Amino acid sequence: MDDNKVSYRELLFDSRWLEKRAQIIKRDGYKCRICGSKDHLVVHHKQYHYDSRRNKNCDPWDYEDKYLITLCESCHKRGHNKYNIPTKQI
Repeated sequence: MDDNKVSYRELLFDSRWLEKRAQIIKRDGYKCRICGSKDHLVVHHKQYHYDSRRNKNCDPWDYEDKYLITLCESCHKRGHNKYNIPTKQI
């Protein structure tokens, strides 16, 4: 295994993601865009991007704001169970 590889979960603690996450939650009024809950908020990627030139998935913070939405943990989990998140090659 390549020691330089970082898990997606680890990327979610990167300061670039934490800053982007805070901006999206603020934009969405500090509440879930589906149910309005203000508890246990997460920022969901509406689609994932794969950079074919670099042969890797894009980092969580390298998305335009329009591809991100604030959800509560419950709505986020329900959405992932109901829908497959598309991956777009860029």
